[in-house]
Amino acid sequence: MSGNIRGLPPVTFRRLYQQPATALAIFRRMLPNLAKTFVTTLLYNESPVALGDLEALVRPESYREREDAFGKLRRLHIITENHLDVSLDPVFKKNFRLAGDHHSFGVPCNTEDKKKITVQFLDDYATRQFEAILHYMVGTHNEVKPSEGVITLLTKGGLMERYGAGSQATITKHGFSFLLQDGNPQIWALLIQYLEMAEELGMEQTDVLHFLLMLGSLELGQAYSVNTLTETQKLMLADLRDYGIVYQRKTSSDRFYPTRLATTLTSESGGLRSASASMSNAITKDAEEGKGFIILETNYRVYAYTDSPLQIAVLNLFVKLSTRYPNLVSGRISRRSIQEAIKMGITADQVIDYLSAHAHPQMRKSLVTLPPTVVDQIRLWQIEGERMKTTTGFLFKDFHSTQEFEEVAKYAEELGVLKWKKPSRRCMFVTRHEQIADWLKRRASAQQQLQKKVAA
Repeated sequence: MSGNIRGLPPVTFRRLYQQPATALAIFRRMLPNLAKTFVTTLLYNESPVALGDLEALVRPESYREREDAFGKLRRLHIITENHLDVSLDPVFKKNFRLAGDHHSFGVPCNTEDKKKITVQFLDDYATRQFEAILHYMVGTHNEVKPSEGVITLLTKGGLMERYGAGSQATITKHGFSFLLQDGNPQIWALLIQYLEMAEELGMEQTDVLHFLLMLGSLELGQAYSVNTLTETQKLMLADLRDYGIVYQRKTSSDRFYPTRLATTLTSESGGLRSASASMSNAITKDAEEGKGFIILETNYRVYAYTDSPLQIAVLNLFVKLSTRYPNLVSGRISRRSIQEAIKMGITADQVIDYLSAHAHPQMRKSLVTLPPTVVDQIRLWQIEGERMKTTTGFLFKDFHSTQEFEEVAKYAEELGVLKWKKPSRRCMFVTRHEQIADWLKRRASAQQQLQKKVAA
């Protein structure tokens, strides 16, 4: 979520911060603890605070965390800076103070529903709707089929791919990474793609974001009025029902219910599923306890103690399954099965991560969870078809002086984003550029101020 939202223009942020629910949601979900400390320090200060005073709150050895916190506050346009003074954006400050009692958090219905809706019903509904999406992605049969809107979202988001008109969509490497995530990041991955498609759907992007962030502040099991929603938000209800995020008995109903997938959108909770069971039923005891089900032997044999069609379908992406019992499937990892998975875009590391995350408790008793020989061989089978590893990043060059180059390289190294540098040509390659760009702007501004003082 955060990476996409940070790329929005400043004017969009000011419109977002006009709603207290949005200001609170961004504060709760998108800021690290140190950045939250800076915000609360500035919140009731009517005058700007000296940057040095804020920096004094942080221990010198936590330099990287401090710079990361300031960088996020700048990119989200939560703070404004004037020379060496810092203050909160006035729109954010005003509405963040109002967070707690405002209509932007939804208006509860004051009449009883004809049919009582329980939390258990909402959990079952959300699980059924969302697992239908996961079943479709791995190609297993399921009673509930995703809507055309959901399928379009999966293909446009790069989670699935069609190789010809009318052909069956197949999972991509991004789709496999999606399956490995917790429930909450999975939901946000879909919603961010939905946000990017807002204009195509004739919706106002800011309005869409307002509603998504508002949902995270609602109460599970409570009915909310549709009448106070904008036209865009009313249109969204139909799509969000397909994802299991909200429940509405019918389109004309005057109320809707947020499910657990909605109420955990702006929290650190994993929603319906835990990390070690991100593809199993959300509400089972085993899932909550994080029990693994896969045994991998040194002879490449795989035994999976599961009867879940979803888990079996995921295994079938990179394991040649041969035997199936009521609660057990077995098969073998081979050069061919791994390279077939690689053709679909699944990487060796993703396979290894999945096997590790779902390893049986007996395997976890060993110092090394997976047999090293098998792990190495899986990576070697991938290398057979690859001779180069790519890293996404940014090239910095054309520095004015060697001193400037060395200072920037040192800063990038301290941040942990420097991948390569060549001093003789004054160029470097980094994995992230936002904080470095901010630092260069501040450095240039400080130099200009110094030159003015010298000239005076």
